[in-house]
Amino acid sequence: MVSSIYDRLVQDVLSAAKRTTKKQINLVNENQDVIQREVISPFPSPEDWRDVWIYFIMVDRFNNPSAAPVSAWDNFDSNGNFLGRKGLVFQGGTLEGIRQKLEYLEKLGVGAIWITPVLKNCQYKPTYHGYGIQDFLQIDPRFVTNKEHPEEELQALIDEAHARGIYVIFDIVLNHVGNVFSYFINGQTVESIDQYGEQPYDIRWHDKNGQAHPQWIDAPVEQDPDLHPDAVVWPKELCKNKVFRRRGTRGDTEQGGDFTDLRELITNEPEVRNALIRIHQYLIAKFDIDGFRIDTLRFIEPDFARVFGNAMREFALSIGKKNFFTFGEIWADENNTEDKIRNFIGRHANESGDLLGVDAALDFPLFFQLPGVLKGLKPPKAIAEFYESRKESLRGIISSHGEASKFLVTFFDNHDVKSRFYYSNPERPRQFEDQVTLAITCLLSLQGIPCMYYGTEQGLNGSVPGNTDFGDLVVRQALWGKPGGGFNHDHPFYQAISELSKYRQTQPALRYGRQYFRPISGDRINYGISPYSPGVLAFSRILNDQEVVVVANTNTEKTESVYVIVDYHMNSDYPTFKILFSNASRDRNIELPETVEEVKNANITEVNGQKSYGPIRVMKVTLQPMEVQILVK
Repeated sequence: MVSSIYDRLVQDVLSAAKRTTKKQINLVNENQDVIQREVISPFPSPEDWRDVWIYFIMVDRFNNPSAAPVSAWDNFDSNGNFLGRKGLVFQGGTLEGIRQKLEYLEKLGVGAIWITPVLKNCQYKPTYHGYGIQDFLQIDPRFVTNKEHPEEELQALIDEAHARGIYVIFDIVLNHVGNVFSYFINGQTVESIDQYGEQPYDIRWHDKNGQAHPQWIDAPVEQDPDLHPDAVVWPKELCKNKVFRRRGTRGDTEQGGDFTDLRELITNEPEVRNALIRIHQYLIAKFDIDGFRIDTLRFIEPDFARVFGNAMREFALSIGKKNFFTFGEIWADENNTEDKIRNFIGRHANESGDLLGVDAALDFPLFFQLPGVLKGLKPPKAIAEFYESRKESLRGIISSHGEASKFLVTFFDNHDVKSRFYYSNPERPRQFEDQVTLAITCLLSLQGIPCMYYGTEQGLNGSVPGNTDFGDLVVRQALWGKPGGGFNHDHPFYQAISELSKYRQTQPALRYGRQYFRPISGDRINYGISPYSPGVLAFSRILNDQEVVVVANTNTEKTESVYVIVDYHMNSDYPTFKILFSNASRDRNIELPETVEEVKNANITEVNGQKSYGPIRVMKVTLQPMEVQILVK
């Protein structure tokens, strides 16, 4: 039985991690050719995480090469009525299924994979998403085909990913564990309590079958004959009443409490903090992973976020991983998420103390604006004003305008929202394909570390008409069950992402550059950030003497011709920009931009409201409906 983080010879594992070794990994390509690559362990970190983009995988929903998904692909009728079982059912995705698709991901241009939690969940209560951990030192056997040696299957995935130049990020949970005990109220056991208690409630710990053990009022001792690896919570450092809040379900989201039946740890207790730190240092050393995404980070005390982030960073440095990456989920409402993010991530320099926090946060503030703008439901001015507000909030904290991009992981949909970005009209299924490639282009061009949700490249789509209760199901489909195949290299979205990934590597400005939203004009005289829905979004990324211009027409029906301001001094030779990338179909007539020209007198309104009157340099760009162009000299 695994009882303690020290009973796993932790010290030996941590010591071994500090010794550099080499592994020979055999890769098998699509033609069944065997290619041998050498991998160094510990695997070196990327110099800068902006050099990669992240592909987010739900392990249970990505691939199983041995079996079809458990449920039908589409369990809804035309009215949005659910036809099958509730969404908590395991579909059957495995770690081996991911490993066998690493070549597919490598060709897509993926730089890192973020995988949902793989640690052992409560075996008596299916949690396919993995966020209900019961044993922090074991791999969940339901995610593997090798039930006897699940760690070997995980290690094979990580080793091959490294051999292909792909980093691996674990999704981890610090705030809570799985359904490891029941409450005991008025002589009865209950799963959850809606009333948040002022004092801890009585509890009964769960046995291996998920039943409340009548004698386990306190955590059982290891000598208890009923104790089993599937019972209570492991390691034993966490198997104590005093480390759990035991107050019932959280009410106000700012106070501590359970998430229904996910039990909250008291993370301001030194004993809990030390155990969580040691557990995750062990995982780094044991499996040679490259980063952590931290679930529900906003419910952790900001000072623990700083301590934890620093502990991971320093441990990784001690074994030769010089840029281990930690980023967190900090999701409040649309009005205050930005303020909360500043309490947790490394750039928050106003707090006392000398520790940095986690490296980055998922960019929920951008998510609240970006999909609406790219779909033409909000004006481009909304994005420009958002970034202007962010720039002001960071004034005096970051060292340069371009540096902000390393602190935020950007996205336009994921597993926690009720619909994917792509909407496929049943009457005209391909109507909005260009809208998706427009969004992908902007995501890979705006400041930040881009993250794409699995299946985006294969056109996974939809929301549930008339029934939002099952929205999570239509954003968590089993990709390998997609009719016609889930891993088509010829899909237009796959092709576009692969092409854009290459351009992002050849254009450093798209990764590190300063970012400026450009006023546009229809008459060559009056310039401003588009206030119309839909409108034309234009921005430049500038790095040293390089300017890359991105212009996107969010109108779904109308061609737009606009004059776009470009940098005055960098374009004094009046160049003609070329189209590095356009998402317009190859059989459509793509108009080239006109030569940069000078306009001496113009009325210009910047995003911050400042007025100027020229001279300026502009170029005329014509875009078809939902067309985006990346323009370079």
